[in-house]
Amino acid sequence: MALDNIRLEVMQLLEKKIDSYVDQYLIPVDKVWQPTDFLPDSQNEDTFFDEVKELRELAKELPYDFWVVLVGDTITEEALPTYESWLMDVEGVDQHAGGGKGNGWSRWVRYWTGEENRHGDVLNKYLYLSGRVNMIEIERTTQHLITDGFDIGTDRDPYKNFIYTSFQELATNISHSRVAKMAKGYGNKSLSKMCKIIAGDEMRHYNAYSEFVKEILAVDPSQMMIALSEMMKNKIIMPAHFLRESGNEKASAFDEFSNSAQRIGVYTAQDYVDIMKRQIDRWEIDKLTDLTDVAEKARDYVMRLPGRMQRISERLVIPEESFKFKWVDPARVK
Repeated sequence: MALDNIRLEVMQLLEKKIDSYVDQYLIPVDKVWQPTDFLPDSQNEDTFFDEVKELRELAKELPYDFWVVLVGDTITEEALPTYESWLMDVEGVDQHAGGGKGNGWSRWVRYWTGEENRHGDVLNKYLYLSGRVNMIEIERTTQHLITDGFDIGTDRDPYKNFIYTSFQELATNISHSRVAKMAKGYGNKSLSKMCKIIAGDEMRHYNAYSEFVKEILAVDPSQMMIALSEMMKNKIIMPAHFLRESGNEKASAFDEFSNSAQRIGVYTAQDYVDIMKRQIDRWEIDKLTDLTDVAEKARDYVMRLPGRMQRISERLVIPEESFKFKWVDPARVK
């Protein structure tokens, strides 16, 4: 799908503010946290093995569904190469401009990727050191998620991609925040701090992408409104939707991963409804003016959707029994 001239002009208009977006929503490399800050210090022979032993002892207290969710979150974060390549292909993002340095939007994508990359790194190392999970199966699922590719329903449309990332970043913030709270409840303060700071990153990123949508609504409300309704009709598909275990050609692991997340209250159907309501309020959808007839119908649809989704979420029944993933051996967890 070729980008229309108005969309391109809007992207170029917002691109003039890239420096301020980077300064406001991202943190310089030398100031931001790194995975090593939250892991045993491998260069300190006096404390390293004791710290690893403590990490492993605390990990024994975490239950099965918790591990499934933590593994699924880790795999989702580790598939970052797919997300970066997808965003680099969005219309208006040009990594070849400026003698190879790229335009402002490609710089944003690289900076955002640099921050996101730390999440998978720290979680992967934690899983490895914990001794509670099957790392080879986790690594295979991660590789499948990257090599399979995905279609999140946004095409190369920047409007739809910014809507998608707004939802996705807020969803991951909720998930990591809840995992942090649960870990703290099990006495695992180090894992709790790790997940809490990841959640903080996701919130900054959510604020950025949500602001992009809000600014586009200010200059091109009708087309952004239509894009929003189209995304809502197809529902926002999380990257984890494409999870599959080794030996299974179908992306079937997501439903069971989602069931685990809902059983322990990490991310639920209600959360999806709440995110929709939050976005509608933040973007002041009800206050938009000068919409075309098509955009007005799109707004009506979006405004009614949370109520419809609320009724569906209330009828949802989650299986009580946990699915047996290859990632997690029930004999090694509580």
